[in-house]
Amino acid sequence: MRHLKKGRKFGLITGKRRAFLRILMHNLIMEERIETTEARAKEIRPRLEKLVTLAKKDNLSALRTLMRRLPQTSAYKIFHEIAPRYKDRKGGYLRIKKTAEMRRRDGSRKAIIEFI
Repeated sequence: MRHLKKGRKFGLITGKRRAFLRILMHNLIMEERIETTEARAKEIRPRLEKLVTLAKKDNLSALRTLMRRLPQTSAYKIFHEIAPRYKDRKGGYLRIKKTAEMRRRDGSRKAIIEFI
C-alpha cells in the first residue's frame, strides 16, 4: 500500500528525478507556458506555486531560497517579474489545460501548463 507516499517517481532515482523536475520548472518559468504530459504538469504545479508564494515575500532570504532550488536565471525571473504580478492573488498561479492529444510513444495524455 502507498500510504503516506506522495509524488510520482517517473522511473528515475532520487537525484535524477530532482534534477528533472528542477529543469522542468526552469523551462516553465522561462517560457511561461509549456506543453508536457499531464502527470508532469500535476507534479510541478504545487512545487512552483509554493516558490511563487515564497517570492512574493520580496526579501533577501526568499531570493536565496529560490536560488537554492532553481537555476539563477529562473530564480531572478520569478522573483523580479513573475511574483510581483500576483501580489494581490492568494494562490492558484498556474493553470493546467488538458489536451485531447496523446503522446505517440506511450500514450501519455498531454497537457499545457501556464501562468495565469
